[in-house]
Amino acid sequence: MTKKSEKILIIDDDRPILEMLLANFKEEGYENVDKATNVKQAIDKLDKKYYNLTLIDLKLPDGTGLDILKYIKETAKDIISIMFTGYGTMESAIESLKMGAYDYITKPFHIDELLSTISRALEHRQLKNENLILRKEVKDKYDEKNIIGTSQSIQDMHKLIHTVADSDSTILILGESGTGKELVAKALHYHSRRSEKPLIPVNCGAIPEDLLESELFGYVKGAFTGANFNKLGRFQLANSGTIFLDEIGDMSPKLQVKVLRVLQGQEFEPVGSVESVKVDVRIIAATNKNLEKVVEEKKFREDLYYRLNVIPIHIPPLRERKCDIPLLIDHFLEKFNKLKEKNVKGFTDKAMSLLMSYNWPGNVRELENLIERLIILKSEGWIDERDLPSKISGIEEIVKNIQIHIPDGGVCFNSLVNEFEQQLILQALHKTNFVKNKAAKLLNLKRTTLVEKVKKLKIERISKD
Repeated sequence: MTKKSEKILIIDDDRPILEMLLANFKEEGYENVDKATNVKQAIDKLDKKYYNLTLIDLKLPDGTGLDILKYIKETAKDIISIMFTGYGTMESAIESLKMGAYDYITKPFHIDELLSTISRALEHRQLKNENLILRKEVKDKYDEKNIIGTSQSIQDMHKLIHTVADSDSTILILGESGTGKELVAKALHYHSRRSEKPLIPVNCGAIPEDLLESELFGYVKGAFTGANFNKLGRFQLANSGTIFLDEIGDMSPKLQVKVLRVLQGQEFEPVGSVESVKVDVRIIAATNKNLEKVVEEKKFREDLYYRLNVIPIHIPPLRERKCDIPLLIDHFLEKFNKLKEKNVKGFTDKAMSLLMSYNWPGNVRELENLIERLIILKSEGWIDERDLPSKISGIEEIVKNIQIHIPDGGVCFNSLVNEFEQQLILQALHKTNFVKNKAAKLLNLKRTTLVEKVKKLKIERISKD
């Protein structure tokens, strides 16, 4: 905000000081400044108008500045306050700080000192408000309600997230790649009592083993060649907050031992150090592997598995909750239309039917990437089956099943194409008991087009509709 738009209320019964402040503030660029000479006037003005900042004299004719501070605190008004004190003791000034005052100025004061304090106070308020807005945006973004779906499995998962988010219990998130394990981890953190503290993610499968140890636990100067300074590990960075160990099933047995120790005693040694570091960290882990099977294969420690698996959260694959696909599509359409400044209205019934029939091996991530790509390519209007990739439209599967062998003497291209077209039409007609309307729909053709092709290819024995 500019000085011109800041709203200031001066509360002081010393009229010469009031007039001096009003003149200096106007010269400084503060144009929206009001005054009050006692507690009652001040509260009346605070009731009727919004102010960014108040300057309050500690001693007033009908009470004290602490009365006004108390009113501001009780009414939860978003106002920053600076106290004037010339009569009260230091204890009164300290009491005003405890009640929420930003600072206090002793009388007599230099106007430059006061203007500097006001500038710092307003800047502090602006930063505080920006942080609150950002924090709310982050919390809203990772609200468990943004894990979209009305299927029973997703609703059950919502309830579980809501129940366990505020505990410090270790969580193990299980699900295939692309199901949204990180989104669940963020929802758990931002709805926990640790939400004001950091959430530190680590992809255990993406970092080489020789680097992962120092990333997790840090190192001390001289621990190895190139260690020219102490480095904090992710566990220390997550102190008082949460660490998210993604793809923990890919972690080596050596590191599994150190992670187990953190789970057991919240302590570890940085690489190259013999001194233990204590931390207070909540651990959320995730994997796309069947950890029970990996334990049986002796590739994952059984004791670590049971330490991690205190509260398991299973995210179902998209193929098991296809009723959620239309909701997800609507969400991604809105998101990418806005982000890419496009105007795609949606999918035709045929295209939606194909999307519902597809198996989605890449889960929600694959669906999101597809919607983004289609919106960029289409820009506006409706997406139909011809816009979909061949693996979804079914053409890819048809082409896979076509087996054509070209002999050494060559082939007649047009004859082969006509023969293939004839076979497709005959199959569609047989499948629909020779009802041309239905056969045309199977082939995504107009009925008139199908009739023309039937005549051209001289397909006989077609019963009349």
